[in-house]
Amino acid sequence: MNLLQELKSRNLYHHSTDEENLIKHLEDNKPVTFYIGFDPTASSLHVGSLLQLITMKRLQNHGHRPVLVVGGGTGMIGDPSGKSAERKLLDEKTLEENVQGIKAQAMKFLDFDDPKNGAVVVNNAQWLGKLNFIEFLRDTGKHFSVNAMIAKDSVRQRLENREQGISFTEFTYQLLQAYDFLYLAQNHNCTLQIGGSDQWGNITAGIDLARRKNGLQLHGLTIPLVTTSSGTKFGKTESGTVWLCPERTSPYHFYQFWLRTEDNDVINYLKEFTFLSLDEVNDLEKQHLEAPQHRIAAKKLAEEMTQLVHGTEGVESAVRATQAFFGGDLTGLTIAELEAVFSDIDSTQMNSSEINSMAVVDLMAVTLCKSKGEARRLIKGGGIYLNNNRLSDENYTISTDDFLGGKFLVLRSGKKRYHLVKII
Repeated sequence: MNLLQELKSRNLYHHSTDEENLIKHLEDNKPVTFYIGFDPTASSLHVGSLLQLITMKRLQNHGHRPVLVVGGGTGMIGDPSGKSAERKLLDEKTLEENVQGIKAQAMKFLDFDDPKNGAVVVNNAQWLGKLNFIEFLRDTGKHFSVNAMIAKDSVRQRLENREQGISFTEFTYQLLQAYDFLYLAQNHNCTLQIGGSDQWGNITAGIDLARRKNGLQLHGLTIPLVTTSSGTKFGKTESGTVWLCPERTSPYHFYQFWLRTEDNDVINYLKEFTFLSLDEVNDLEKQHLEAPQHRIAAKKLAEEMTQLVHGTEGVESAVRATQAFFGGDLTGLTIAELEAVFSDIDSTQMNSSEINSMAVVDLMAVTLCKSKGEARRLIKGGGIYLNNNRLSDENYTISTDDFLGGKFLVLRSGKKRYHLVKII
């Protein structure tokens, strides 16, 4: 199948300019240079940006050259698409830090060394920052109809909101993104822009500008915005955004995000996000339908995505931590893994001198149990665990040998009720 057929089969095609011409353009045995823009609102991308990165990789695998445009210039303005309010503008220092962080992450996904189709990262502040306002209005602004700009969904919705409205700053964003496409076409031979379905208006604006100003024929392609079958926003959890940076979202929590994918979404996500063949995905779907309780498809999704973002070491760490949470060995976990696994459970801080030689029933009485008597009864019944090891001696005393990494004690009552003691 050709590239567009592959994208369609993976639910990665939403809309494009003349499809027949685009197919010819992509199948012309020459590398097509294409670009996707990324907003530098943080020093790390999140899972909401993953589909764009993975789509870039798919096109690169077909021989095409990716250009990753980090919006150091447009990031100072802010795209109103999908926004209900104007966001806080970032200063130049913060923007530069964010740009460098995104560049480093992109290098994990894309091949930058291939002489034919190696990826390129550019910052649009390099050319937008040099624009002269009067010249820009004269040479570029004259090609835009205000009527057409107002008709754009993201602008119209904000105009209809009397309380918020839209600033002139955000209103001009479309001109700047259109200019990006023109600049990249002229300076990088970039002939295709890809973006989420909400970017269609911005993409076609760039195509129109290049045609009117230089007679260039450019192409646009949009991919669907990721949604969940339950209607929740993809990439958001109770704990907040799921980042690609391990310092912001640990490999364990990243793995858990994918592992908890709802049954109605897991097959679609395997098609969209992973590089498994469609035959492999179909096989996983059969296994999932036959035994959904085993979560085979979700486990495979979690492994594939964690491997892609955090590598083999990240997968091993996440699996090890997951097994530990469900009663596995805790002694092999690093401090970082322990902190990740037990970050969401109730915890108590205690001095090492206070807890050393403390009777376990005394400790249980101030953590998991209502009284020492309850603690003794649970220990006798085999329902109390210290560092996932069942306690049988109600007279057991805590020692420094019990401290995991010298910093933690993990108490458990029954199968799922945990309490973390942090030793200071």
